Amino acid sequence: MIGIIVSEFNNFITDKLLESCIAELEFEYEVVKVPGAFEIPLVCKKLASKYDGFIALGCLIKGETDHYDAVCRACVDGLMQVQLETGKPIVFEVLMVHKMEDALARVDKGKVAAQTISKILKK
Repeated sequence: MIGIIVSEFNNFITDKLLESCIAELEFEYEVVKVPGAFEIPLVCKKLASKYDGFIALGCLIKGETDHYDAVCRACVDGLMQVQLETGKPIVFEVLMVHKMEDALARVDKGKVAAQTISKILKK
């Protein structure tokens, strides 16, 4: 069973990521929604014993403050730490973009995440 952890922030993008992911996924799954990308690593760690692997979906769009950089780094580092501690694969499709147009051009990355987790778990 796969846990799909989805950020609700920028949900007009993350909903599309989720839709493209589910359409391609070959495994049973459960969707867990979290407020933002910052919370994704913690939820993956808390649920690690329940799932064979995870897909992390989110969207961070750069604004005028350093908040973007801090959240991007925390999400990336946190998910890598969870993978190493638990041995569970986490496919990372948290979009980190500078413009909304860039995010909209990448909403099919949910499909790529589903294909990737399938390759990992079939080995």
